[in-house]
Amino acid sequence: VEMGTVEKSAPKPPPWEAFPFLKRYHGGIRTLIPKNKNTTEYPHDQAVMQNISVSKQEIKPVPASVPYDPYPQIEAEYAKKHECFLDAAETIKVPRVHYYPGIVKGFPEAVMGSYEVLGLRDDICFDRFGRLGPYGYGYSVKRGGLGAGLNGDREGADQLWKVPDSTTEVDYSNIEWVKVQAACASKNAARFNPVEKPGQNLFLDLKSDGQQASQNNRLEPERSLVDDSIVGKRDESRIPAAGANGTIIDPETAQKNVTLLPRTAILIRTWWDFHYTTEDVIYLRSLIAELSLLSGGEFTVHFLVHVRDDNVPIWADKKIYNRILENALPAEFRGMGSLWSERQMGLIYGGIQESFFRDLPVHGVYRSTFMPVQYFSHQHPEYDFVWNLEMDVRYTGHWYHFFDQIRKWTKAQPRKGLWERNGRFYIPSVHGSWEDFKQMVRVQTEMGTESPNNIWSGLKSSTGNSIPGSRTAQSKSDKSIWGPEPPPDVLTNQNDDHPPTTYEKDKYEWGVNEEADLITFNPLFDPDGTTWFFTEDITGYNTTASLPPRRAAITTTSRLSKRLLTLMHRET
Repeated sequence: VEMGTVEKSAPKPPPWEAFPFLKRYHGGIRTLIPKNKNTTEYPHDQAVMQNISVSKQEIKPVPASVPYDPYPQIEAEYAKKHECFLDAAETIKVPRVHYYPGIVKGFPEAVMGSYEVLGLRDDICFDRFGRLGPYGYGYSVKRGGLGAGLNGDREGADQLWKVPDSTTEVDYSNIEWVKVQAACASKNAARFNPVEKPGQNLFLDLKSDGQQASQNNRLEPERSLVDDSIVGKRDESRIPAAGANGTIIDPETAQKNVTLLPRTAILIRTWWDFHYTTEDVIYLRSLIAELSLLSGGEFTVHFLVHVRDDNVPIWADKKIYNRILENALPAEFRGMGSLWSERQMGLIYGGIQESFFRDLPVHGVYRSTFMPVQYFSHQHPEYDFVWNLEMDVRYTGHWYHFFDQIRKWTKAQPRKGLWERNGRFYIPSVHGSWEDFKQMVRVQTEMGTESPNNIWSGLKSSTGNSIPGSRTAQSKSDKSIWGPEPPPDVLTNQNDDHPPTTYEKDKYEWGVNEEADLITFNPLFDPDGTTWFFTEDITGYNTTASLPPRRAAITTTSRLSKRLLTLMHRET
């Protein structure tokens, strides 16, 4: 019997489509008001949200922008910071980002996380010209810009170049960032721990092309990303402020001991045929200027370039390596990259058993994205920390302010309850203050999270997890992490830090003023029993009796310490 067409009801729309639409993210700089006078569009009740509007009388002319300087004053115990320039003659200053005091009327609070808790400024705002103009946005290619932002509303675009002590529009067409960055590092060498140059290993070398051969313009690999003039000094915590070969760099501090700063590498993860857009170039210039040059060399920006053809022997042929690397980056960034490939990682870390989990190789970028990072750290021990950034990472504020505040905040966190807090999102409108959130996590850990109100309850027992040793049900209380949790089959001493007292006796003191070994921006969750794609991907550990303790975070944006990367390299 022919039934005819059966009409199906339309699927229900996603629940978030019913949420009120927030309109004050894009209110415009003509509606700026002081932060303390703002009524936020979110979080607030619906009645108040509907009443947030801007009258014609409240729309003001574009205010004057202000140069942004988030860099701390150098204290007496540190060596003097020397200004860095964009040219060898030291005539082109690094232009400053501009901001506007105040925020857009009705501007919402952050949904997750907190500016206040992290110490980030939330009483100012940026527009596209003030934020991107220093790096070529808003003026033509003929004048050394990128040719973007020339059309439409340009009110306020020229303010950037009219403030006292400001440079003129920078002609970026002849800038060689590798030389600029190296000169800045050399000029400020007395501020940092001296570099010890490791020995060459041409077969396994994850080389960096830090200088160009003068005769044929070919890229000559070198081991240290910091200028050669500052290698080979003693590795001590406090030394006189002297530069290369004992030459005094800062006479004002040469006669006293100074506290040395750590070095940090910013690794930009890209690949050999990546297409760099105008926006990508602006983003990369901002990273180098704000993190490396204006900080006096505290950071070094470097490209970790993935060669996505395992048949290219970059580990065996220097000419092939140089040719690919020269073509992999825009001309202004040449000399700032290192190549790697999955085949190369297989040669270096050949002891790992291949499992092809989900048809993906164990040395592949999806399963072992940090292999080239840990080997980079092994080849470049001058860096105390390494930030891993993908090419699509963006930040609308100032890079140095962001990274510096993140470092300070993580350094101030106690170890007690750290793992448990790290496994959750902090939503101020739900959890209240950070102290309220800490105590909530403590209570949940002590009482357990298995309850009818938890939508994830029973998931571990219903997943049918086939891995021996995986948990099938949660206990009434969750286990607090207190001290090292080594895998059961690792018997050697890992030089781990052990708690000075018991969990109950600690007054949230252990770990305060310690630099974090790992910083992530998404929760570190226990993948055991979840529906995550890589839940059962465990390689190199004995799982016959039980699973090793694990944590995972979605997205790879993170900072890793040399100590952590060294341990990863050794275990791999």
